[in-house]
Parts: sequence; structure tokens; C-alpha cells
Amino acid sequence: MDTGDVLASLGVEGATAAAHALSLPAEAYGNDAQLEVMWAMKAYNHAEVYFNLISSVDPKFLKLTKSDEQIYTKFREAFPDLSIQVLEPELLKSADAKEKWRPFCNQFEGVVEDFNYGTLLRIDCQKDYTEENTIFATRIQFYAIEIARNKEGYNDFVHNANSKAKQQKT
Repeated sequence: MDTGDVLASLGVEGATAAAHALSLPAEAYGNDAQLEVMWAMKAYNHAEVYFNLISSVDPKFLKLTKSDEQIYTKFREAFPDLSIQVLEPELLKSADAKEKWRPFCNQFEGVVEDFNYGTLLRIDCQKDYTEENTIFATRIQFYAIEIARNKEGYNDFVHNANSKAKQQKT
């Protein structure tokens, strides 16, 4: 079912309640299956919008936040050798990796809205969001990696592939 259909099926009151529920901190909930579905839908919508954006606009010119330069600089200071073309999930998810990422992420509290919210991140930047090519990351990890991919030219592949496909249709 299309996420738009799901949201429409909630009605105005249901959608308002869902938006309110999603704005509360995670500690306010246990393992609520409905809430997990709403979070997944929100994360998927964010991913879909972002992928459409890099498909349509030259990624080098995208500004994802008002703090892109700071995020990029701090990211490359903290992770100068992290390969971002094809991510190794363990470098984000292992206990050691989480210890390295935590100080980086926490410095953006109050700087980047929802810096620690869950977001979907592509493993291989030349591919679309699929179950096999997606990991769950914090919003600031998403921003750091995607801003770097944009600046360093790794997302050009997606943009160029989409541009070629549009040219062939005309």
C-alpha cells in the first residue's frame, strides 16, 4: 500500500495524532507495533524525497541543512578515511563504531533539528533504497554521509543516470 494511501486512510484526526505521536521522545513508548509502522513510513517518505531530490538536482548544489559546511568539516575530521561510496554497516553499527560516532553525533544536539531521529541510509550510493541497500542510522549520520557524498561527487551517478533516462524519453 502506498504511504500516501495509508496517511489518507487515517483521516485528519488520525494523521494529527500520528504526527503528535511521532514528535514525542522514544522513551515515551515501549515496543508499539503501530508506532513502529508510523516511524517506518516517516523514514521511508524522507528517503523517497531525498532520492528524488538527488535524482533531479545536481547533488553538488544541494544544501540539506543550514549547517552543511560544519557537518561536513566535523565529519571528515572525525572520519577522514571512512569510505562513503559503499558503506560497511559494521562501521556504523558495531559497539566500537557507536563509541566513535556518539561524540560526533552529540555535538549537533541543538544545532541540527532531530539530529538523533532514525533515518534510512543507502549502503551503496549508486543504488536506490531497497531492503538490501538500506540501513537504519541517526539523522546526523545520514546528513554527514550524504553531504559528503554530494560534495565528493559520489551521488553524481544517481543524478546523471536519471538525467540520461529523461533525455532518452524525449
